[in-house]
Amino acid sequence: MSGAARIERLVTSGQFTLDGGTWDVDNNVWIVGDDDEVIVIDAAHDADAIAEAVGDRRLTAIVCTHAHNDHIDAAPALADRTGATIWLHPDDLSLWKQTHPDRDPDAHLVDGQIIEAAGADLTVLHTPGHAPGAVCLHDPGLGVVFTGDTLFQGGPGATGRSYSHFPTIIDSIRTRLLTLPPETKVLTGHGDATTIGTETPHLQEWIDRGH
Repeated sequence: MSGAARIERLVTSGQFTLDGGTWDVDNNVWIVGDDDEVIVIDAAHDADAIAEAVGDRRLTAIVCTHAHNDHIDAAPALADRTGATIWLHPDDLSLWKQTHPDRDPDAHLVDGQIIEAAGADLTVLHTPGHAPGAVCLHDPGLGVVFTGDTLFQGGPGATGRSYSHFPTIIDSIRTRLLTLPPETKVLTGHGDATTIGTETPHLQEWIDRGH
């Protein structure tokens, strides 16, 4: 292994489609690892761009924070190209099938399991609400949590569409994310990073509203 894990951010653009609507979106694709081996969190929109960012490193896993199309649309093509394993929580299989009816994920994420990348150990936190199988990935060593669309700068992810539920996402954030150290960096599925400590005060207002 050559050095400690580092985190790279790639922004890809495409469309999010659900419930008959379509929106233009920019997605964060996170690449975690070292000079030899990496994992990708959320293979969004552009398999070519992600493969280029990975370069000649070995891509071992594509971890899906949830199965909305804008987070998984490039996953099969990237996996076919690299041999990486696609990981998804089984509660999101029905959402996955809307985008990829003929291709299943390769492996099921389980709450509490650890996904290893070079120099990184990402613990899977099942955080339903934005989607039934939504997960966050916490690495205490790197001091980060990858939250997908569960928590953003400024509040929780959207819960206005199919498969989502506001009290559930609030409960997930309260029990799984606000318990993390306040200095933990929150790396999101869209937009800018924040920290648990920064988000805690106004999340308390959402929690009060959700209960």
